[in-house]
Amino acid sequence: MRLNEISFSRGSRSPKRRVGRGAGSGFGKTAGRGQKGQKARSGGGVRPGFEGGQLPLQMRIPKFGFRSRVGLYTAQVRLSELSKLGSEKVNLEELKKANIVQRSKKRARILSSGPVDRSYVVECPAIKVTRGALKAIEDAGGKILDVAQVDSSPEQTEQA
Repeated sequence: MRLNEISFSRGSRSPKRRVGRGAGSGFGKTAGRGQKGQKARSGGGVRPGFEGGQLPLQMRIPKFGFRSRVGLYTAQVRLSELSKLGSEKVNLEELKKANIVQRSKKRARILSSGPVDRSYVVECPAIKVTRGALKAIEDAGGKILDVAQVDSSPEQTEQA
């Protein structure tokens, strides 16, 4: 048996329906489209979701969810990841250099997850610190130079 000898099993495929080929074919004249109307015309039919002028389902049901544009450029950094830094200074350039934060990110948020091994000085205005992370950094002897950087929103666990 060769590739050119392979064919489908008999009866597994029905032949293409040829419409508009005379009354004896069963699909002559109107070609199975019925009589007149929008669906009988070429290119006729309604767009997906159209319900004849009634308010469509996708507009009737309640909307939910939100995708923040700020979130696309904000990286989440765990306290345990700060140990990869070479220095005690924490800024966006150092985080990018240590491959903790992607190069496309413009902001970062430090989350309190994991231990703090040494004292860090957070000096970049583009880096926010959660309340739990602030306490952990200060307990280890570090400091945050700008108080406005402390993130007042409740701490969120990172979703993997």
